[in-house]
Amino acid sequence: MTSSKPLEVQSEDRTPQKWCVSLREDKFEAFLSQGNPTVRKVFGDGSLFSPFLFRKFFDPSDAFPLWEFESDILLSHLRSSGQTTVDWLQTDKDYVLKAELPGVGKNSVQVYVENGKVVEISGLWRHQKEPKTKEWRSGHWWEHGYVRRLELPENADWRRIEASVKDEIYLEIRIPKCDIPHGKEEGAEDSE
Repeated sequence: MTSSKPLEVQSEDRTPQKWCVSLREDKFEAFLSQGNPTVRKVFGDGSLFSPFLFRKFFDPSDAFPLWEFESDILLSHLRSSGQTTVDWLQTDKDYVLKAELPGVGKNSVQVYVENGKVVEISGLWRHQKEPKTKEWRSGHWWEHGYVRRLELPENADWRRIEASVKDEIYLEIRIPKCDIPHGKEEGAEDSE
C-alpha cells in the first residue's frame, strides 16, 4: 500500500546563516573517499544531492536553473547505466521534481522557498553528536545533512508549491505555473 505524506513548504528563513561554508571539490572528494556507504548513498552518482549530478562539480548549496534543461539530456549518462534517482518534467500547468530521498534521515526533509526565487530541499542524514555546536547548516553541512537549491522558473507560482513524500522514500514537488505573467497585477489594466 502506498502512503503519501504532505510536507509543509516554508517561506520564512529560520536559519539565515545557513550554507555559509561552500562545498569545494577537494573537500568533497576527501569526504567521499572515507568509504562510508551512507555517504555514498546520500551524495553518490544519480542522487539529487550529488555535487556531480550535472556532470561537473557543482556545490548543491548554490542555486541551479534545473528547469532550463531537459532531464533526458542532462541525465543521459546516468540513465544509460540505471544510476539516477531523480527526474523532473514540465506539464502545461506545473513543474514537477521527483527524487529518491537518501538513506538515514528521510523524515527530516524540509522544503523552503527563498524570496520566491529559489526552492531548497534539505535534511539530515546523520545527527550531530554534540548538540551544543552551532546549527548544522552553518558549518561543514555535508557532514550531517544534504541540500539542493534550485532556481524557480520565472512563471512559477511559488506561493502554491506542494511537496509530499511517498512511502517515506520518494519526494515529489509540484510547482504550479502562474496564470498571470510576472509584472501584471490581478485587476490591473492599462490606463491608456
